[in-house]
Amino acid sequence: MPLISDPNLIAGIEHCDDAGVYKLRDDLAIIQTLDFFTPIVDDPYTFGQVAAANSLSDVYAMGGKPLTAMNIICFPINKMEISILREVLLGGLDKMREAGVLLVGGHSVEDDELKYGLSVTGTIHPDRVLLNRGARAGDALVLTKPLGTGIINTALKGNMAGDDLVAKSIQCMAQLNKKAADLMTGYSNVHACTDVTGFGLLGHASEMIEGADVGIVIHSSSVPIFHEIQKFVKMGIMPGGLNRNRKFRMDMIEVDPDCPEWIVDVLFDPQTSGGLLISMPPKEAEELVGKMNDEGIKDAAIIGEVVPETKGKILIK
Repeated sequence: MPLISDPNLIAGIEHCDDAGVYKLRDDLAIIQTLDFFTPIVDDPYTFGQVAAANSLSDVYAMGGKPLTAMNIICFPINKMEISILREVLLGGLDKMREAGVLLVGGHSVEDDELKYGLSVTGTIHPDRVLLNRGARAGDALVLTKPLGTGIINTALKGNMAGDDLVAKSIQCMAQLNKKAADLMTGYSNVHACTDVTGFGLLGHASEMIEGADVGIVIHSSSVPIFHEIQKFVKMGIMPGGLNRNRKFRMDMIEVDPDCPEWIVDVLFDPQTSGGLLISMPPKEAEELVGKMNDEGIKDAAIIGEVVPETKGKILIK
């Protein structure tokens, strides 16, 4: 598809960045993103919260501040009570209030399936935009949320996930990346950032090094996960998106023989409203993780490093 170029376009669709960024003047750029999906939890209010947090995350991943949002809603008016729609919208609105974002409108259509999300506009200084590429050799990789929500959601559909695990997963998905982003943007040497969503950790990490002169080493034992999911993976209870992610990116992945096979599955697990994946110098990364842990982001951890060897490849140890 032919693309339209513009000297003020900082991030478009060429490199699968998390959002579009357009420079308005030398000291101001706007960030634009849009996301929506079908329910992944039964409670409509919680679904609204998770969908809103997921949509806002792309602005945080670019290093920006979300300002306004518009609702996107598809609703089966002849199949569902209108009270369900109200609860979904209330959940999204409460999450926007938590983020300090102003709801300015939206659009709804009648559909056979419920869908909800947001179109979000944010701002950033043009010189401070964080892209999903630019990781440098020697950088440490920081992940701010645990992996496994896709597997848990699949287990939930089969009535196999316990209430405590489901509650932890929902809390994780509904958590804004705002605090993590605020702490991250306090450092001037962040070289790349993205949020981990549908492509899984390995899919989004692959975008960081695709076509670059560096590779990545991931230490599987350092990756935060919901440890209860190990039994589900070994039983083959995994979302279809996990296998699609594996098929698409496995040619970039090398697995150490000592790495447990089930961990690799988790690293491909598609996430909903996942954490930030940040590439930055090791000293700053250690300091940032310490600050995040102190501020209540308990799962934030250094999970690997960017290396000059194995260019364009990810080694899982």
